[in-house]
Amino acid sequence: AVRMSLDPQIAGIIEALDAGFPAVHTMSGAQARTTIRSRFTATADPEQVGEVRDAHVHGPAGDIAVRIYRPASASGPVPTLVYAHGGGFVFCALDSHDGLCRAMTNLIPAVVVSVDYRLAPEHPYPAAHEDALKAWRFLRKQGIEARHIAVGGDSAGGNLTITLINRLRAAGEEQPACAWLASPWTDLTMSG
Repeated sequence: AVRMSLDPQIAGIIEALDAGFPAVHTMSGAQARTTIRSRFTATADPEQVGEVRDAHVHGPAGDIAVRIYRPASASGPVPTLVYAHGGGFVFCALDSHDGLCRAMTNLIPAVVVSVDYRLAPEHPYPAAHEDALKAWRFLRKQGIEARHIAVGGDSAGGNLTITLINRLRAAGEEQPACAWLASPWTDLTMSG
């Protein structure tokens, strides 16, 4: 394995970010979520979008919360992005990624459907993956063509995105138009 050291300026920034923050890897999933939520501060002036609406999709174990963002301005139809947040499959939620979803909604512009998938360890694999697939299929049942839907996510959400595409392919279903991945988990063995 190749070992690399951090740039001293970056190492200082990471040290400052970590200072005083409990080691979430020593906590239960519920404790980590509580700790992270307690430190979350919503922006007083969020980016304005055309509409934000909370809704539910019926999932394999009950309703799955989704948050739907519509762009502030767009001429004509816009694509849809099914988005899965990061958080190690254990923490983060709709609120933690609200600012990012608002920015994507306006910048793309697209309707962004943020999926509040079930979290581990209370809901082990494949719960989160089933929720992502259910959100995709819900949009398809609404008549949105696959060629107008993109899928994406960051970190654990990137893994959900890759898995969703593979599951659709294995089932012989239409593929999304494209995928947006930000630092996706692609090798959970950490051997690379």
